[in-house]
Amino acid sequence: MWNLEGAMTGANDAFLRMVQYDREDLASGRVRWTDLTPAEWRGHAEQAVAELKATGIFQPFEKEYSRKDGSRVPVLLGGALLEGDGNEGISFVLDLSEQKRTERALRRSEAFLAEGQHLGKIGSFSWCVATDEITWSAELYRIYEIEIGIPVTFELIRSRVHPEDVSLIEKMKMVDRAREDGHDFEWRYRLLMPDHSIKYMHAVAHATRDQDGQLEYIASVQDVTARRLAEEASDKARSELAHVARVMTVGTLAASIAHELNQPLSGIVTNASTCMRMLAANPPNVDGAHETARRTIRDGNRAAEVITRLRALFSKKDAATESVNLNDAALEVIALSLAELQKNGVVLRPELADDLPLVTGDRVQLQQVILNLVLNASDAMSGVDDRPRQLVIRTEREDDRARLTVQDVGVGIEPYGMEKLFEPFYTTKNGGMGIGLSVSRSIIEGHHGRLWATLNDGPGAAFSFSIPRAPDGFARSEDLCNTQAT
Repeated sequence: MWNLEGAMTGANDAFLRMVQYDREDLASGRVRWTDLTPAEWRGHAEQAVAELKATGIFQPFEKEYSRKDGSRVPVLLGGALLEGDGNEGISFVLDLSEQKRTERALRRSEAFLAEGQHLGKIGSFSWCVATDEITWSAELYRIYEIEIGIPVTFELIRSRVHPEDVSLIEKMKMVDRAREDGHDFEWRYRLLMPDHSIKYMHAVAHATRDQDGQLEYIASVQDVTARRLAEEASDKARSELAHVARVMTVGTLAASIAHELNQPLSGIVTNASTCMRMLAANPPNVDGAHETARRTIRDGNRAAEVITRLRALFSKKDAATESVNLNDAALEVIALSLAELQKNGVVLRPELADDLPLVTGDRVQLQQVILNLVLNASDAMSGVDDRPRQLVIRTEREDDRARLTVQDVGVGIEPYGMEKLFEPFYTTKNGGMGIGLSVSRSIIEGHHGRLWATLNDGPGAAFSFSIPRAPDGFARSEDLCNTQAT
């Protein structure tokens, strides 16, 4: 209770607790309602008094009161004059402290969320299926590079989505038609920006129901362009490193390459000379010349096959996925490296399984791994003189996987150094770069397999890799193509 002169004539306990005064303060007149109003709020109080005199009431408004200890309390204040001489009135005062704390916490939470979305480049939006109402977060506007606050429409979204891709809204509509209750899903698509740059998006959508029971999607959309470009750069660097590793083996295989080519070339020269003598004879030996010409063609094809294998192994080209028989891949590597192994006194013993399943992968890359393991095994036995330098290439079926092992009887590996062998640039060879095994493991892991090393029961070590078998449909389609080609 109060009067227009500023005195407070009565108050309930709740109000007194709110402003931290007691009834003695009220009775003594030491506290007036005008004293409770901070200076910056007095203009609002004067407007309320003017409204009160004119209409008998004043509409509720928010303000602050000063407490006895000098602190402030936010309140909602409204009041009216009592009937009588028009000088006394009554007010209700609602303490807004808890509400203001909640509002501050909410604003702080919203600020954290907005900042987190901005740092993570993650936007969010909702789509009401029944009304097609779409609501975007500020970060999603920034990702799409559209002015914040512009109404979001399907046409506006489509203007940014790459023409070859399906937008997230379009994908949601497909899911909605396929399943009435909605469905959670992930979606990857691209944006084509006005400057013709590409952005890569990764979205996660969740189907829910709003307060009216209507189907609604809540989704988060992350700009993963930087990650995608980093992955592409990593893949390119890995490919470059793999190419370097392949090229480095040229010097090691020089003797083998020369041997492989020298045999068919010598045969070509010999057969050509024999053919000329037979044709120069009197009478000419046409049948003999025909046979030597056939052998010349055969040797020419052998030389061409060697060149083809070398070009495939050392060429710089993109990975090509196909159905691969590890036995055939290993035999081609053996043919390429046999002369080098024989020169080093290595006795090669292939143990190839008859029931080996096909695998899916890049034939050249897998041959690179096999070749690297074979050459490493040969190097590991270069100092062995007290036992035969035996190298085993073994393939075997392992449930739904194909496994290949290269085993030597060399100097072995220190147990603590087993995993270090696969680290980039770690090497135990003089003059080695230490990238062969690292690249090999990267290749095998790229084929969803694993590569590891183990110690033999006796001298030496074994390096093995296993790869999942090719899907039946993939293998059958390959066999069909081979049959048709035949």
